[in-house]
Amino acid sequence: MSGITNPHLAEGYRRCAQLTRQYGTTYFWGAALLPRNRRRHVHAVYALCRLADDIVDQPAAGGTEDVAGRLAAFAEGFRAALRTGGSDDPVLAAVVDTVQACSIEPECFDRFFGAMAMDLTTSSYETWDDLCGYMEGSAAVIGEMMLPVLEPTGAGAKAPARALGLAFQLTNFLRDVDEDLDRGRIYLPLADLRRFDVDLSSRTAGPRFRALMAYEIARNRALYAVADGGIALLPPRSARCVATARVLYAQILDRIEAAGYDVFAERVRVPSVRKGATAARIMVLGPPHRRRDENGAESHVTSNT
Repeated sequence: MSGITNPHLAEGYRRCAQLTRQYGTTYFWGAALLPRNRRRHVHAVYALCRLADDIVDQPAAGGTEDVAGRLAAFAEGFRAALRTGGSDDPVLAAVVDTVQACSIEPECFDRFFGAMAMDLTTSSYETWDDLCGYMEGSAAVIGEMMLPVLEPTGAGAKAPARALGLAFQLTNFLRDVDEDLDRGRIYLPLADLRRFDVDLSSRTAGPRFRALMAYEIARNRALYAVADGGIALLPPRSARCVATARVLYAQILDRIEAAGYDVFAERVRVPSVRKGATAARIMVLGPPHRRRDENGAESHVTSNT
């Protein structure tokens, strides 16, 4: 890998990139617009989060206690690597290198692992505020981790970065309602389900469910609007990176709407060819800017930022 002379570290970053390309294609296409010495750090942060998430989501023979033990061991292995400055595991070695090179606050990872542990004991959230308490460690904090990688040029970038993390995760929750039910989890506020009189166990996209989804998508887009304010605070390559990921994730919401809000029939996806085309367009033209017409409809225009 370019710029890495340590073979163990180079292998770790290679594996991080592979994980990101395989499981986090939106992050991968966004990071592709960064310089190589920054791109690998996005891959490293994503890889750590992916590996922890996989531990929580994959069933284990010993049940919840076994999963909790594996998660705790993984978290402690990471903390030990931070303390010593390296690891025999090439992926952890790459993550530690990223944390040190970018001066990411280690405390961020404590919040992240705390949220991962919550998934083992909490299967639903009563209110939006309760859900945000979980997403503080599972999503907002990832925005904080990524911020030093992106090297903002002005103050005030932290709140938009956190909002973008929340927006990304809420988009995932709306897309993955069906899969989460299979795992025994509900990531839509129970108060909202009662408000719209929705029983998710029916797994049907009837009128009440569509109204619920429209409400949550509006909430989701409000988070993206907050996040958009931070793009101008990033250097050009970082702005293009974040704008690409933001546009691609927002397209998931568009596709949910186009499917009549039916997230039970099949998993909503943005095709890889469209992701590549979006990244290429933003690389050439710069980040898009949100614009509303006289009827309030939102569109995007691009400019050479």
